[in-house]
Amino acid sequence: MTGNSAHAELCAAFRALHDAGRAGRPLLLPNAWDHASAAALAARGHPAIGTTSLGVAAAAGRPDGTGSTGAETLALARRLATLPVLLSVDIEAGFSDDPAAVAGYVAELAGLGVVGINLEDGRADGTLAEPECIAEKVAAVKAAVPDLFVNARTDTWWLGVDDPLAQTLTRARAYRAAGADGVFVPGIVDPATLRLLTDRIDAPLNALYQPGGPGLDELAAAGVARVSTGSLLFRAALSAALAAADGVRDGRLVVPPRLPSYAEVQALVTTDGD
Repeated sequence: MTGNSAHAELCAAFRALHDAGRAGRPLLLPNAWDHASAAALAARGHPAIGTTSLGVAAAAGRPDGTGSTGAETLALARRLATLPVLLSVDIEAGFSDDPAAVAGYVAELAGLGVVGINLEDGRADGTLAEPECIAEKVAAVKAAVPDLFVNARTDTWWLGVDDPLAQTLTRARAYRAAGADGVFVPGIVDPATLRLLTDRIDAPLNALYQPGGPGLDELAAAGVARVSTGSLLFRAALSAALAAADGVRDGRLVVPPRLPSYAEVQALVTTDGD
């Protein structure tokens, strides 16, 4: 078991944001992929930030969801540890099939100050891991770092499985029994379905924001406690970079309003960062 009072207080603050989200407007958890994106989000006043596994993997030249970015994810967490923000890290399926190895990895993250993780049951081949396997990982993590917020993600809707509602509820119960603190069900845009899940899952429900889907007020009405942006910000940044490059090439560049200056970006870098 690992932990200290300072880390426990940070974890409690992160948990309180979820409790407030259940009672009012959901916690918006924007997802960063490098130091600059996280620092900029922190500077905008976001109290908590997550990482996006797609952004981390793509920035490292690796595929997402294959368990190949454990070192990159840990290195990023180390760089973000100095930021004045609560940090949750997406660890895909834990970068291992061994619950003890997953717990050891998460304990290392917690030692850096990380207060939460996402742990998913979707596999790279488009299937779902057995719920017992994920539950064992959740239990191992909670035994190692009891205060850390474990957000158990089930990809029932994301992967389009048959009868996703029944499978979601079964998996949510198994993960909660193992100690998961929250449940993440990406891929749902129907508020009525989200309301049903929030009524039947005894934990803060995390939804994925999707353009064209319900906004924060609608998600609040459905009882959602936390809203993640996932890879959206990374993909939006990539799109903006491509649009700028095309604009320069074609002689039609339109400079976005409030484009960060060189000095403003420099100011995001901590002097003791690596």
